[in-house]
Amino acid sequence: MAIDFETAMISSAGKPRTHQAVGESPRQRGRGRLVCASLVLLLAVTGFAAIAQNVTTGASLSVLDVHVAQWLHQRATPHLTSWMMAVTTLNSTLAVSIYGAAIAFYQGWHRRWRCVATIIACVGGGLLLNDLLKHAFHRGRPLLDHPLLTLETTSFPSGHVAGSTVFYGLLVVWIFGRTQQWRWRLSAAAIAAAAIALVAFSRVYLGVHFLSDVVAAFAEGVGWLALCLGALAAVWPHGDVGKPGSVAKAAP
Repeated sequence: MAIDFETAMISSAGKPRTHQAVGESPRQRGRGRLVCASLVLLLAVTGFAAIAQNVTTGASLSVLDVHVAQWLHQRATPHLTSWMMAVTTLNSTLAVSIYGAAIAFYQGWHRRWRCVATIIACVGGGLLLNDLLKHAFHRGRPLLDHPLLTLETTSFPSGHVAGSTVFYGLLVVWIFGRTQQWRWRLSAAAIAAAAIALVAFSRVYLGVHFLSDVVAAFAEGVGWLALCLGALAAVWPHGDVGKPGSVAKAAP
């Protein structure tokens, strides 16, 4: 089954939602999405700002960061380390970029330009935002005796977690648009959350991020995803087949 995010914005279980079926106009649905995206964005920005302020002032969260990093480092095992290295490699910013580029290329081949724009804005823009935030905060990596992994780059917020949040979040959006069955929706959300949590744990376990780095990165990813999807819903409200502004036709 091809991944088609623009279909997810207007369909459920593979069938377009018509005005007669849901009793509301496309403009009303668009406003509802914008309100929802705005609320999620507000919560994400508030959470990120609270963590960032705590980190920059060296408050209680910074103390907890050090305790968590040391506690995990003291309990590291070779077997678990090898698994965490695999998780972190498969969900690196480079890996997420490759995944996104591959899907965007496929969608572009089928002339689904709204989907291509969504992937570029969400994944590409999200990784760029993370890089800018790292340079802005310029927080150092955890300092541990005999570190499992050493990096010279800055730490806050985690690029692995931010990229994974945006990428897996997009997949959840697609699945939500393809089916109205809550068992599939809940399963998709749970799997995505577990995947993001595993990536976050791997970064803290390997000693290259503090706990606050990964939590802030999750807030960053959620906020950026909400901003991009809300903006696209406002300026490009319909799914497309071949060019901007064209509405996806129902399958016979």
